[in-house]
Amino acid sequence: MIEKEIGKILREKNLTIAIAESCTGGLIAHRITNVPGASRYFEMGIVTYSNHSKEKFLSVAHETLVTEGAVSEDTARQMAEGIRRSAGVHIGLSVTGIAGPQGGSIEKPLGTVFIALSSPEGVVVRKFLFQGKRVAIKKQTSEEALKLVYEYLTGNLP
Repeated sequence: MIEKEIGKILREKNLTIAIAESCTGGLIAHRITNVPGASRYFEMGIVTYSNHSKEKFLSVAHETLVTEGAVSEDTARQMAEGIRRSAGVHIGLSVTGIAGPQGGSIEKPLGTVFIALSSPEGVVVRKFLFQGKRVAIKKQTSEEALKLVYEYLTGNLP
């Protein structure tokens, strides 16, 4: 399981992580905290489902939410930076997307997800278009988010 590998590397490198989740509703934090000893590297997870909570707890700009929406590259970036800053950790991870079954549009269809990782080196944001029903989209999102963390930790980010 990727979360075990991530935990091992975080412990070895003495790094910490915090997560801001929207469309996954805490699934990523759940996976990370299923690993014994996660308290050594996992600082916190927050589910910010509403725009108000993204602004209040992660300092996502109101203008970004109005002009680009909650499901956007800039929102994901600001969520990752916000959780990293507020938790005082090395890595801030965020996910925001449309898991359905409602909420999709032509511009942002069902399954549109943005995943961002903030670190001292900067921010990486990836966009995905996942297929399937709500639970499948949440699972795919959590897996890709953890893969992004793994790539960062192993020095394999492009």
